[in-house]
Amino acid sequence: MMDVTDCGGVILTAFHSFTIHGDEQKHRADNRKAQYQRRGSMSLSPCAAERCVSRDSMEDYWSEMKSIEEERQGGAQEQTERSSMDEAELEEAWLQEAGLSTLVTGTQSDGPAEALISTLTHSQAAMVKKRLDNYTQTLRKRNRQPMRHVRDVFSTPDASSELTPPVSPNGQIALKLPQWNLPKVPPCPADSSSSETILLSFDVPYSEAARAHRRDRECQDSRRICKDDRDLPRFQIVRPRQGLTRVSDLSSEDIKKITCISLIELTTFYDFLGIEMKRSRVVRSKARDSGIFGVPLNTLLENDQKKYPGSRVPLVFKKLLSKLEQTGLQTEGILRVPGSASRVKHLRQELELKFYEDRFDWDQVRQNDAAGLLKMFIRELPYPLLTQQHLPAFTAAQSISSPKHQIQALHLLIMLLPEANRDTLKALLEFLRKVVAYEEKNRMSLWNVSMIVAPNLFTFRGKNVKQEEMHGAVAAAQLVRLLITHQDLLWTVPCFLISHVRKMNEAAAIKKTPTSEKSKRRLLKRWNMEKERERSEVTDLRDGVIRVHAPLHAKVSMAIQLNAEMKARDIMARFDVENGRSSHSISRRQRQHLFETGGNIGERCLDPDAHLLDVYRVNPHCEWVLKSWAT
Repeated sequence: MMDVTDCGGVILTAFHSFTIHGDEQKHRADNRKAQYQRRGSMSLSPCAAERCVSRDSMEDYWSEMKSIEEERQGGAQEQTERSSMDEAELEEAWLQEAGLSTLVTGTQSDGPAEALISTLTHSQAAMVKKRLDNYTQTLRKRNRQPMRHVRDVFSTPDASSELTPPVSPNGQIALKLPQWNLPKVPPCPADSSSSETILLSFDVPYSEAARAHRRDRECQDSRRICKDDRDLPRFQIVRPRQGLTRVSDLSSEDIKKITCISLIELTTFYDFLGIEMKRSRVVRSKARDSGIFGVPLNTLLENDQKKYPGSRVPLVFKKLLSKLEQTGLQTEGILRVPGSASRVKHLRQELELKFYEDRFDWDQVRQNDAAGLLKMFIRELPYPLLTQQHLPAFTAAQSISSPKHQIQALHLLIMLLPEANRDTLKALLEFLRKVVAYEEKNRMSLWNVSMIVAPNLFTFRGKNVKQEEMHGAVAAAQLVRLLITHQDLLWTVPCFLISHVRKMNEAAAIKKTPTSEKSKRRLLKRWNMEKERERSEVTDLRDGVIRVHAPLHAKVSMAIQLNAEMKARDIMARFDVENGRSSHSISRRQRQHLFETGGNIGERCLDPDAHLLDVYRVNPHCEWVLKSWAT
């Protein structure tokens, strides 16, 4: 694995080389894009889709589209306006969202941006350079000078002599790019049969694997979308020894870093697949700050948290889901059969007036009316549930012909969603999975549910609703099917993203090392105090021995010798035994989990199957704490 301190020089070498070979690489990228689009268009052509999906099977989709159109024609005029962003605005927005805003503001900082830059992989570094170059060139066309030149981003004045790139005998700069010591990319099985089980590894960045597969031509991008839900691709996760990590297992600060890395990784991944990342700018009148419908998710949550601190999903949304789960899961045609338009309109008005006063009578709400209110809530969000900035990327994922690459794109997109959107989408998908589970009672298959939900998630507000080509509708529903079917996978954070966060935290810690004598003395004093405290707790913590703190247990700490097969669940069980708790009593109280805290991670709730020696080796300076897991 490359030393973090060496990354800056290597990246600069790479950027010089990219400048020289830019035309050649652009030509290759264009060829890759054209080839992939030809394969994608062939696999998703209307003829191919119609072989498996008839127009009759799309009836639910078009019926839902018609209902949406009729509702809009009878409602208030849309108060949205779209205009395309020019290239400079596009790149600036991308860099800002990727946590690299200092590159365009000209601010010299030792903050997260520099730590992020120093840990980029070969492909990610090339992508950042490409976006920053495009931003710089666009500003020059406007006769404006950029705040910082791209070459200044990755170099330091006192190290310029060390960063001179090597020159080959023919006079060209040798290509030398930064790259992690990544695990070997496993062969990619052909996707000719979507019913086969596809292995999905979280160890290697998806962009690196996609590049290797394209180079070696080991992937066959062919897929037919079929109505039969049994033909959906099945994915088997290669379980990492450090354990699986859910989004909710990480601290908020680490999740922010995950979001930045995911944007860079997704853009790099899409570039290898020949897909352009697009954005649109939305100009709106002032959004509502009170009420229920047409209120931004964040505003709803702020209002809810005043009454119920810790709320993560809008209360009205949870109430609608709860109502449907209690009375609607076994109702035939739930979600498909529309409720009374007049009743739904009346209920909406009642909710607006009485919900926050706890005067709304939920007993008066019929199942199909509740389903109509649920879909209306999603459609009328002023900013789409999948977010305005990322909705084009979700839509673009519909054109990916490889099931494996498609699920990887969705995986990165879920990591990109803001917390409120991600939690609300998760609640929706969990409910939809319950609807499908009662198919024998409600006659709502996974295909039916996806047909109905797709127009509500993927139709832009303010856009005229038209019956697009068959393959476009099928692809949108296919994406919803994947979201419902593989939601547990999609809310699992890939190991390579967590490894990147660790590298960022280590790089940031190096940059924070004090330089003044006064700061050094203060740090040395604090370090000595911590060492004394550690010595008082345990006198012999050898390599591979950890001390686990359990403040809520009678025995508040324990020194444990790790071995290759010891898992987090073993530590949890040992504390339960030491404190005389039986398995029956454990099940009746809130179960506690083992956390790694500090070191090169903010905080991570460990998977019970995580091998602790592997965690110890990647984060030897963390603290181990046994405590309740707050969902």
